[in-house]
Amino acid sequence: MRGARGWVVAGAVAALIAAAAYVAQPHNGSPEHSSNSDAANGTSAVLLFARAMGHPTSQVTGSFTAPAASSVMFVFSPTSPYTGDEAARTYDWVRGRGGILVYASEQGDAELDRAFGVRRASTGGFGSGTYAATPGVIAGVTSVVGGGSIFPLDPSAAQVTVLRTFEGLAAGYIQRIGTGEVVVLADPLVLCNGYLDKGDNGRLLADVLGTDSGAAVTIDEYHHGLTVSDFAPSAWLATPWGAALMWLLVAVFFGLFLRGRRFGPLVERPAELARSDVEWSVAVGQLLRRSSASGVTLGLLAGATERAVAARTGLPLQPRERFWNALWVRAPGIAAELAEVENSLFRSSATERDLLNAARRLHEIAHPAPSPRLREKPHAFGAGTP
Repeated sequence: MRGARGWVVAGAVAALIAAAAYVAQPHNGSPEHSSNSDAANGTSAVLLFARAMGHPTSQVTGSFTAPAASSVMFVFSPTSPYTGDEAARTYDWVRGRGGILVYASEQGDAELDRAFGVRRASTGGFGSGTYAATPGVIAGVTSVVGGGSIFPLDPSAAQVTVLRTFEGLAAGYIQRIGTGEVVVLADPLVLCNGYLDKGDNGRLLADVLGTDSGAAVTIDEYHHGLTVSDFAPSAWLATPWGAALMWLLVAVFFGLFLRGRRFGPLVERPAELARSDVEWSVAVGQLLRRSSASGVTLGLLAGATERAVAARTGLPLQPRERFWNALWVRAPGIAAELAEVENSLFRSSATERDLLNAARRLHEIAHPAPSPRLREKPHAFGAGTP
């Protein structure tokens, strides 16, 4: 009972630690700005807005494929990084198929930034939440409202700045690439649900979607899901459930470590003893008997008998055909008896009694008893002498 009470206390403490870790983590609704979220920082309104304007809408899920030609794709803060191949295919879709990419991310994606030449400041903290639009670039847009701080962009000559911070740093730009274009935003919140009614954010979204109601609108949700890179510790420890699970595992580990006990005394492994030849012979015999390996047994007995006969007659055992030819010439009686026994062995069912009788006959052939005439007799000299 005392040990069970300790386990109950350890389990309760672990559950409390996990719950506290989960509650302590910040809950921002949808930090990846998913189009499946209706939170203030979600982007479900982008799909609803595009659908209301007559655009066919869809999401990239399951596997990553480039959208149709001359369509619009939104990429909001990828939590699963793009691969080099995916970034290259996205670039080819923009350049060669007239696609419009709206790439809105706080810190960006390494492969997408490399493919589209996006340069960002290494430190953030700039911006007051309101961004001024460059006059004459976006019609009807004067200022938009977003978050409090960003990582500013460093556009090149081909990248036209459309949004600037209060300090004059670039917060967004447009670049023409081949037959398509890319819109890069350092603050995705300007297109999120809770911000579309602020400033000119709604007009900015309408301008990005364009006037062609037939152009399809797609949001990349594939890179908000689980991919291979998501199994790295850095990918899931940053989430509330990941941190809670980590604390739970740590608590359970230390609980098992502190309360761990053996189930009984240690049993030493007995030292192995060398077995005698008799034990091995008995073991092999029992194995053959249990497996009903009469054919194997008869073969072993016949082979042993042939070796004994070859040694006694001085004939080479191999090749076997020559041995038998020579045996018929040198000892026809032994050859006839051995051949008769072997033929009867493999013709019969070889029960245990038959096997025993055959073994006895083979033993007599291999080790014949000395003839009475050859036995040593008592010397006759001196017989009858006192």
